[in-house]
Amino acid sequence: MTESAVSGLAYEALRVALMVALPILGAMLVVGLVVNVLQVATSLQDTTLTFIPKIAAAVAALFLTGPWMMRLLVAFARGLIARIPELVR
Repeated sequence: MTESAVSGLAYEALRVALMVALPILGAMLVVGLVVNVLQVATSLQDTTLTFIPKIAAAVAALFLTGPWMMRLLVAFARGLIARIPELVR
């Protein structure tokens, strides 16, 4: 296995990992910002208040983008398995 093959696999793995994590992290970020703005506006400074909306947003994002994430991961795994013979040489 050459250095370019290893770096190409690492790049592709990081790209897939980022694409899979981004919808959930983005939803949690948006909900966290909205809840924090509401906390500042109402002077309610309870740190545990943000957990339930963030978890709900993560679950909703997972349900909405879950099939796409699974297709992306399966395509990556199939491509990796198909390239095993050329990587082993």
